[in-house]
Formats: sequence, C-alpha cells, structure tokens
Amino acid sequence: MEPKLLWGLGLLAASLLLLILEIFVPSAGLISFVSAACAVAGVVALWMHDTYWGLAGLLVMLIAGPGIFFYGLTLWRHTPLGRKIIGEVSEEELATQRLLEEKVRLDQQRLVGARGVAVTDLRPVGVVTIEGKRYDALSESTLIAAGTPVKVTVVEGTQIKVRAVT
Repeated sequence: MEPKLLWGLGLLAASLLLLILEIFVPSAGLISFVSAACAVAGVVALWMHDTYWGLAGLLVMLIAGPGIFFYGLTLWRHTPLGRKIIGEVSEEELATQRLLEEKVRLDQQRLVGARGVAVTDLRPVGVVTIEGKRYDALSESTLIAAGTPVKVTVVEGTQIKVRAVT
C-alpha cells in the first residue's frame, strides 16, 4: 500500500476513535477539535492518493461522524457523568426518596385522631402544633382561631384536616 493511503485511512480511523472518546471524557471540545483535524487531514491524504479514495473518505466522514456522535449522545445519557450533568436521579437516589416519602406518609397517617393546638388562625388553612411539631393544616369546618385545641380527622396525601375540639 502507498503511504498516503495508509495515512489517510489511519487518520480517519483515529478521527472516529477520538470522536468516541469525546463522548466519555470531558474535554470541553478539545478532543472533538483534534478529531475534526484528523478527519480533514485523512480526507486530504486520501484525495492526494486518488480522487475516488478521497470522495469515499469524505462520504464516510460525513455519514459516520454525525452518526457516531448522535449515537454516542444516547449512550452518554446513561453514564454517571451524563446523569449528573442532565440532572437525572440515580436508581439509589430514587429508592431513598421513595423510602423517605413513605415514611412521611406513614408518620402523617399516624396523626389521625391526634390532638393539638392551632398556632395561627385557620381560614381555612393555617398552622397547628401536634405532638410538638408544626404542620400546615386545613380546617374542615369554619374559622378556627389561634390557640384553639384541634383534632386531626383525615390525612389525604400531605394534606392534614383538623376540626376544633370543644
């Protein structure tokens, strides 16, 4: 084989490999720039060898380059770095979040029947203290003045409904 053909094919292969590397190694575009330079140099070397080789190399770069780049982006989303940059939550974080939400829901369900005191006026929403903790609550009936004893009647999701105790 002739040296220009070998150089052209080698530079095109290096360009594609560098493009794949750019997906997984954050370099602020430096590796992409080197990849593009290798692609241009490879196409020029192939063109110097033969017009048909140059045209074939150009077509390969125009098709394979963007194809590899966009396929790499779909893979990149699933890497730890990609998930951090995009802001996706990992499976472990989702499991922890679900456990915390379940704990809060169970804690609030435990409040049904508990007694407390209205800290602010409930018109119909306000703040109550139950077992030393402050909660946002919704009055089931009319206005409940601050300082009035209340009883939790229903917990729906994160909403706590209370009624004045007479």
